Amino acid sequence: MSKPLDYLDELESEAIYILREVAGQFERPALLFSGGKDSICLVHLALKAFRPSKFPFPLVHIDTGHNFQETISFRDNLVKKIDEKLIVRYVADTILNKKLQDGKGKFPTRNPLQTYTLLDVIEEFEFDACIGGARRDEEKARAKERIFSVRDEFGQWDPKMQRPELWNIYNGKINKGENVRVFPISNWTELDVWNYIKRENIHLPSIYFTHSRECILTENGQLMNTNEFVQREENDVVVKKNVRYRTVGDMTCTSAIESKASTVDDIIKELLETKISERGATRMDDRISEAAMEDRKKGGYF
Repeated sequence: MSKPLDYLDELESEAIYILREVAGQFERPALLFSGGKDSICLVHLALKAFRPSKFPFPLVHIDTGHNFQETISFRDNLVKKIDEKLIVRYVADTILNKKLQDGKGKFPTRNPLQTYTLLDVIEEFEFDACIGGARRDEEKARAKERIFSVRDEFGQWDPKMQRPELWNIYNGKINKGENVRVFPISNWTELDVWNYIKRENIHLPSIYFTHSRECILTENGQLMNTNEFVQREENDVVVKKNVRYRTVGDMTCTSAIESKASTVDDIIKELLETKISERGATRMDDRISEAAMEDRKKGGYF
């Protein structure tokens, strides 16, 4: 008698089905890879979906130039290990080529500028589907998106013009110039991701686990990493804490949390006791306004 599926089996099965739908419905898909835990899980799922064949899409990293080195080193080692194609495009090049204004202020994030680089790489390679690791529990704008989320010929998203997705039927039909963003783990939660990481023994960058780091303590109580891009001031309160990162992005806008969690089990226990979403707790750029993420997504953001 076969063993009944548990909820992680069901989530995994759905994600693999979606990845195979992308391969079947689109001519030039890509997997957006940041080196963070969610995109690492996507790579793991793609290995299950397509091995022993090669992936039917390249990995694409939009590099802000403000990345944590632990993430970049992990990215390069993983790509070498699985022997898949990685395309990297740099926000710094986009800033020069398009004469854009680089990030300003104390924490000069380049996150909003990633949109320009992403739209350029979609046009360069004529990608018709971009697979991402966004989840509905991260942020309310992401909760509005479908699994197959259509973007117009300008790369823009209209939350009021979305297709119904009934009975796991995903409509990949698009007009020339349009593309689709695909979110295979949209129905997962942060806790689901960590439980899956535990079950599958997925390796992650060390930055996700507790370590000692020098941080600037902001007025809001956030612990911001000190680095060459942050504008240090005389009155900054600089502390050395045992911290970890719940999400990994541009290090000028991603804060750490105090933590003693050195194992996946520790992190799972920690998550069971928290009531704040990972982005709400750690991403400074999502606090600009109530609709900060939605506004960026309308303009073509991930």
